[in-house]
Amino acid sequence: MAAEWVCVQRQQDECRRYLDQFKVLDHPLKQSTITVLESRGTRSKVSTAANGISLSSNNSAVMTAATLSLDPLTIAFDGSDPLSQFAKQQSTSLGKDPLSRMAAEMENSATVPLSPVGSRNSIGKGKEPTNLLELDLIEPWAARRGAILNKYTTSEKLSIVTSFLTGGETIKPQTTMSEKVKYRLEQLDDFEEGSVRQMLDLSQQEYVVKIEQLNHELVLAWNQDQRVKALKIAIQCSKLLSDTSVIQFYPSKFVLITDILDIFGRLVYDRLRTKADYIHPGTREMTSLPENFTPDMVPESAKETCQNWFYKIASIRELLPRLYVEIAILRCYSFLTQDEFGLALRRLTKMIRGIGDPLVAIYARCYLCRVGMSLTLDRTYIGENLDDILTVYHTIFNGGIRSEIAHHRITLNGYISLYLPALDWILQGVAILTTDNQLDDILQRCKEKKNPALLLQSMMQSFRSDFIASRATHFVQILSSISVEGLTRGQLFRLLGSILSHTPPPTEQRPVVLASAMKTICSLGNVEEFMQCAEMWAQYTSQHFGLKEIDIFLGNVLQQMTPNRLYEQHYHELQVIVDKIVSNAQDVHGILALDNFLPLLDLFQKETIKLEVCKNVLTSYRNATACDNAIINDPIVTNALMYISRVLNDSANALTGEDERRQISGLICHFIRKVDFGRDFEQQLAFYVEARSVLSNLDSALSTLIHAVNRLATSTRRIVKGQHTQKTAAFVKACAAYCFITIPSIIDVRTRMELYLQAGQVALLNSCLQHADSCLEAALNLIPEMPRMVETDGKLQSTEGFIRTFVVNFLSTLVIVPDNPTQGVLYLLRLLLEVVPKYPFEPTSNVLSGIYLHVLDFLSVAAQEVYPYHIVNVISNDELYGSDPKFIAEVNELCCTVCDKLLQHLKALLETNALRAQSQLALDLFLKIITGADLSVDKMFTLTVNLWNLAVKNRSAIEPKQLQTVVAYTEHLAQITHVESQRQCLWMLLDKMKSRI
Repeated sequence: MAAEWVCVQRQQDECRRYLDQFKVLDHPLKQSTITVLESRGTRSKVSTAANGISLSSNNSAVMTAATLSLDPLTIAFDGSDPLSQFAKQQSTSLGKDPLSRMAAEMENSATVPLSPVGSRNSIGKGKEPTNLLELDLIEPWAARRGAILNKYTTSEKLSIVTSFLTGGETIKPQTTMSEKVKYRLEQLDDFEEGSVRQMLDLSQQEYVVKIEQLNHELVLAWNQDQRVKALKIAIQCSKLLSDTSVIQFYPSKFVLITDILDIFGRLVYDRLRTKADYIHPGTREMTSLPENFTPDMVPESAKETCQNWFYKIASIRELLPRLYVEIAILRCYSFLTQDEFGLALRRLTKMIRGIGDPLVAIYARCYLCRVGMSLTLDRTYIGENLDDILTVYHTIFNGGIRSEIAHHRITLNGYISLYLPALDWILQGVAILTTDNQLDDILQRCKEKKNPALLLQSMMQSFRSDFIASRATHFVQILSSISVEGLTRGQLFRLLGSILSHTPPPTEQRPVVLASAMKTICSLGNVEEFMQCAEMWAQYTSQHFGLKEIDIFLGNVLQQMTPNRLYEQHYHELQVIVDKIVSNAQDVHGILALDNFLPLLDLFQKETIKLEVCKNVLTSYRNATACDNAIINDPIVTNALMYISRVLNDSANALTGEDERRQISGLICHFIRKVDFGRDFEQQLAFYVEARSVLSNLDSALSTLIHAVNRLATSTRRIVKGQHTQKTAAFVKACAAYCFITIPSIIDVRTRMELYLQAGQVALLNSCLQHADSCLEAALNLIPEMPRMVETDGKLQSTEGFIRTFVVNFLSTLVIVPDNPTQGVLYLLRLLLEVVPKYPFEPTSNVLSGIYLHVLDFLSVAAQEVYPYHIVNVISNDELYGSDPKFIAEVNELCCTVCDKLLQHLKALLETNALRAQSQLALDLFLKIITGADLSVDKMFTLTVNLWNLAVKNRSAIEPKQLQTVVAYTEHLAQITHVESQRQCLWMLLDKMKSRI
């Protein structure tokens, strides 16, 4: 044995590392601030430390430190941040960013870029709105455009007739034109001779591509000054809107074609405005028209050009293209007369009466209203369009239309839905700035029509939600009694439920509305319609009613779904209902305790669906209770959540991903933490026992249960103030047994080791010594099972750091653990020294040597007469052995054994030429010896000197200040040590140390 370690008795402060102490005025990480003071021709900096002390600029050292504490951007901008620097530059035009300069130039000049027809114009402060869209009271068309294109699709083949795209079949004109003037007029109607082609069997995607090509051709022709060709393309595109051969695609076709017409109208308007430069009063220079120009500012040449455009369009033979193209350039009337918009809109409204197909006519009215809303505040023409729609509304259901529907092989319901986008837009325009009395008149007119379901549906979608909500009772009565041919009553009640969910009716109407609506919904006779309605009314019910009404609602759902296992066809709707009920309810605990809630969950027989539903329920419960201190002590609620947790636990298997497992575990752990039966600890422990039997597949859930039981045992000790009675002692032993039995079920070795250690500490706290020994021994026996590498967040990490941390924590606990009389002196420490080398350390790792150094610290404390800390009612080894010489001899023997292992490691480091690690280990062992060993023993003194020489020999491999700190610490020990022989040896050692530096 190379070392002859004898532990020395010492004061507790000798165990502490000696450090130089100095006063710190402020937190070292807090940045200094620099205030930039600017005066005429000078700039000075005044640094202010975090404690408010001003630092003079003469103190260069302080200023340098302050400067270095700032980030590079702050230094680059002379103490101010970049945004502040840019803000200062805004006072000059050169400092403005490109967009700001462009905006300034546009404000200074009179030229204002034109926005497309139908788009919203931004209104500056104080600017009066000039059209309905600027009032910001209507949903913009751009927001509806995408929804229409996505909804109205087709798989049928489409055709297109044009003269400006290659391919297709040539169509020869039926007649020839001989007169020059007549030919020039009718060339707007007819296509070029021999070039008209019809493209057949186009898919929807191909059709859209061809429309985009026409759009491109129109812009290209315009840019090449081929105005007639551009007009022809616009006419041909408008003619396509008369084709209803694939009727279910018509709304999407309308959107695509009117996009092209909008572009054409903008091109014409921009062209006229370019030609309308005028001489500003008081100057001789030609300038562009201002944004709010008047017709008297427009030159006669520009007016003549504008009139020519309208003459050309008026010469178009067919009604539909003449209408659409004139509507597209309707904005150009602003060049001619002041109040032409209203007259033109009413004139075009009357012209649309000539369109025989009601579907084509309503979309023409939609385009007219859309363009008109972007031009004027006048709403008269919108009302006239609605009057015309109501006048011919009955034709939608006549025999000719029904024959056409049968020809197209679509249902009446599908045909009626084609009207909704156009009708919604028109009714939305009617509702702008309209009083409730006027809306009531419209409602009365609509409900008096035969088959008014389409009108009522569009009205509910377009009118203000508060108007609908305030008349919810009336609407329920109407929807329950009207004829719904072409639509279903379920669709109407679904829409009404959606509106009332966001805008509830007056309080006094709510019960009547719910009772009447559910009575009608339950009598629909169609389970699919019932579920669609219930899906919407679930939110309204859960938001505005108590548990009784919600339970009745769930009972109605169960009654409809249970017969013939109909629920298997409506899992999605049932899932939505459960989510809305749980997420919107005011009392989530009350929802879980309802009689019909768990039976509703039982309807989900498909495992994946049931898992998703239960997960959503627990998620909603966590969100509802995350920010409050509400606890669960109702057995019914507890059983409901336990049932849901069992479903989630049973879904976890070997194929479950880590993220999914982590998410499920988090939800269940939140539930476990919320269960609290107060002072009824036995019932609390019984709940944890039941939860353990249910949640056996999730490590996190088991860990949470063990922590909860440990907390329960600690709370018991706190209540009895450390003096256990026979009953409480038996209870804490039951808690310790619960932990000891549960921990082996956990898969992760690290978690098991930590929980064993924690359980042992809690058992020791409650004077359960046998349980503590068992837990600590079990924790040590897991060290050889610990793998070297584990995967954490997708990355492999070494477990050596965990082993070192665990051992340090274990040793700190072991200080106060009394030895088991049947196991021998320091049995647990000997077991630790036996199992630690079995862990597969890296060959170059210093973790094992670090552990041995910590063991020396432990043994040094174990040899003291009085330990630094104790637990009440637990007799530690200092009292148990009373510094018995045999016990001290055992401690010294273990110290020698550990020291020899460290010396062997030093030798191994020398063989591998690891000089830095060798010097550091020699220095660390040197410190342990002078702190805890008796230096009057010759072997130890010689070993200490040799260790110092070894550390100094390779001083370049360690920090220079570290050697100085060790010397100062040795001198400190020599001054405070009360053993004379130890003091003399320290002074002798100190002389040798200084001689080698």
